[in-house]
Amino acid sequence: MKHRERVEMALNHERPDRCPMQISFTPEFADRLRADMAIQGQNVHNPHGGGNTYALERALGEDMLLTSVGWANSYYMDTKPYTDEWGIAWNLQPYDTVFGTGHYTEIAGHPLADDDALSGYRPPDPNRPELYTDSERMIKEFQEEYWIVGVTVTTIFETAWALRGLEQMMLDMALDPDLANSILDIPFHYHLTAAKKLAEMGVDMIWTGDDVGSQHAMLISPDMWRKFLKPRMATFVSDLKAINPDVKIAYHSDGDVRPIIPELVEIGMDVLNPIQPLSMDPVEIKKSAGDKLCFWGTIDEQHTLPFGSAADVEAEVRERLRTVGQKGGLILAPTHHVQLDTPLENFWAMVNTILHTPYSSPN
Repeated sequence: MKHRERVEMALNHERPDRCPMQISFTPEFADRLRADMAIQGQNVHNPHGGGNTYALERALGEDMLLTSVGWANSYYMDTKPYTDEWGIAWNLQPYDTVFGTGHYTEIAGHPLADDDALSGYRPPDPNRPELYTDSERMIKEFQEEYWIVGVTVTTIFETAWALRGLEQMMLDMALDPDLANSILDIPFHYHLTAAKKLAEMGVDMIWTGDDVGSQHAMLISPDMWRKFLKPRMATFVSDLKAINPDVKIAYHSDGDVRPIIPELVEIGMDVLNPIQPLSMDPVEIKKSAGDKLCFWGTIDEQHTLPFGSAADVEAEVRERLRTVGQKGGLILAPTHHVQLDTPLENFWAMVNTILHTPYSSPN
C-alpha cells in the first residue's frame, strides 16, 4: 500500500494495513538520528518541513511529508540571536541533556510593541515565488507516493502576539478590539494567501492553527476564541474548500482545547492535532468527536517518549491503536517535535511498534 493511500483510508475512517505515521524532530535530534541511521546529505532540518531533503522522514517509512510556508519557519533560522523577516527578534537558549546540548528559540523583541508602530509596518509578501519552490519540488517528486501537507501553522494568534507581545495582545483583545483585529489580520491574510497557493498547487492537506490551550485549560477564553479566531478560521476553511473540496484541513493547538472542539467541527475542520495526553484524554476525545474528526498525534512527548522505558512507549502506541485507532481516523505521531532528551531506544520502540502492528492483528 502506498503511503498516501494509507493516510487517505485513515482519514476516511477506514483501517488500512497499519496506522499512518508522522514524526518530526528538533534539529539536534535529527543530527543524532541521521548518525544512527548512517544517512548522509544536507544538514538543514526544519521540524515543519521547510527546506528539508526529507531523507530522514522517507527512510523511517513515514506516510506524510510536510512543506511549510509562513512565520513558523522563523523558529529555526540560526545558531545566534537574529531578527526574522517579520521584524521579530529571537534569542537562543541552551538546554543540557545526557545526549548533549540543544537550543530553544525564544522571542526577544516585538516590532509592534508600540501602538504607533502599526501604521508604518509592512509584513513580508506571501506572493513571492521563491517561497513555494520547496513545495513545488515536493509535490513533483513525492506526491505519487506520499500524503503531502502544506503547513501554515501559527496561523493567526501566535504570529500576532509575536508581533505585539503576548501580554499586550491579550490586553488589546479585551480593551481595544479594533487594534487587536488590525494586528490579527496581518498573519491571517498572509497565511491564508499561502494556504490558498498551496491548495492550488495540489497539496493533500493544509495544517493550520495556533496554540490556544495551556496544560489544563485554554490560554484564552472560549469566548475570546469565538470572537477573534473562529470567524477567521471559518473563512480559512471555506476558502480552501472552494479551491479543492477534497483538501483536508487540520487544526493544531497544544494543550486543553476541549471547549472549542465542537466548534472546530462546526466550521469544517477535518483533523485535530496533536491531542496532548497529559492535557486531554485521547479516549475521551475519540468518544466525543471521533465520528466527526480524525486525530493526528496522541503519543506523549512530555513524559512517555523522553522519560519512560521502551516498553512504556510500545504499550502507549498499542493502547492508542486499540482505542483511538480502532475504527480508523488516526495518524500516530508524537505530540511535539522529538526533543534531544529522547533516548533512541524509545524512539525506535515507537517507530517499530507502529510499522509492525498491522490492523489485522490484535492491538
